[in-house]
Amino acid sequence: MLATYRRILGRPGTALFSATGLVARLPISMVGLGIVLLVEAESGSYGLAGSVSGVALLAQAACAVPQARLIDRLGQSRVLPVAVTVWGAALAALMWSVQSGWPLAATYVVAAVAGASLPSVGSCVRSRWAHALEDADELQTAFALEAVADEAVFMTGPIVVTLLATAVHPVAGLATALVAGVGGTLTLSTQRATEPPAHPPLADRRDRARMPWATVLPLTLGSLALGTLFGAAEVTTVAFTEERGQRALAGVLLALWAAGSLIAGFLTGAVTWRRTVLARLRLGAAGMSVAMVPLVLIEQVWVMGVVLFVAGFAIAPTLIATMSLAEQSVPASRLTEGMAFVQTGLVAGVAPGAALAGIVVDAAGASPAYLVSVGGGVLALVAALAVRTGSSTRDAPNLSRA
Repeated sequence: MLATYRRILGRPGTALFSATGLVARLPISMVGLGIVLLVEAESGSYGLAGSVSGVALLAQAACAVPQARLIDRLGQSRVLPVAVTVWGAALAALMWSVQSGWPLAATYVVAAVAGASLPSVGSCVRSRWAHALEDADELQTAFALEAVADEAVFMTGPIVVTLLATAVHPVAGLATALVAGVGGTLTLSTQRATEPPAHPPLADRRDRARMPWATVLPLTLGSLALGTLFGAAEVTTVAFTEERGQRALAGVLLALWAAGSLIAGFLTGAVTWRRTVLARLRLGAAGMSVAMVPLVLIEQVWVMGVVLFVAGFAIAPTLIATMSLAEQSVPASRLTEGMAFVQTGLVAGVAPGAALAGIVVDAAGASPAYLVSVGGGVLALVAALAVRTGSSTRDAPNLSRA
């Protein structure tokens, strides 16, 4: 099983850019929570803290695709250093503004700049894999590896930023994210040997490769629905444990959910699949929606932990199939842009999902709020069923019984 991963990591430069990318994208799981912890510590208001974090998140979602388009045109080595420098300066200014009592408007401005300039490291790393590997099965393994890396980031990042912000200093968590993001991104941008070639804009825009919207748009909407599912489930799980006087176990439950996904992602990358990527996407989306249904009926915390762990096995395979289908369908000259659409959808869905679940929790309690996650899964399945692929889509070869 490990031989599959050793094979792709044995290619020149791949292990280095994958490891560097892991460090560089730690901020995506640390900055939002770090802002909340810092602003709340200084102001005592979770509402204000959430609004500052929300501004950064909205700016990130709005600017991720334009940034990715610029990366496709100019190259990672030219865009990433500028983006991460602006991001680092804006995040430092945000920390300074909160600590120094700047006007709230100024804090919102620097939060927006920080969100808008956050480098699209995940898309860049996956583009490097697509450039380095030609075999569809090996590329699926690479995307599985990155899905595992994402789960590791989202399991460890919140723990690290919370520990540093509460036990050391309110700015310590964000400062650590800043160092990891700037250092990792700058190191990634220096690895020119594995960088995909730039695709400058053509003089005649009619010659530009077309984006396969029949594939990309449903994938983006499906990712938005999955983001809603994730955001709702996180808030509802916290409320579930709080109702039972065991709020400290919320992190454990969410970690079990992520652990199931991490294991499934690792296994997915080690298998050569007979089913097409589109079929696996639809099966995964169906599994995500079905896995959320039992959560509405569970009363005991330990049972919730078991069910969440099992439910997590649907996450990574669905996300891997989503990114694989995007890679197979989008022209190389617009690959980072296409992947950014999908990843932005995922990020953009989290806040609405969390907000909607919070409304249901306040009105009816935690258990009914899991229905928001069920709804997100159903919408993701509908989007997956709406995906249409062109003749250029390269399905994985039929080599095994999986």
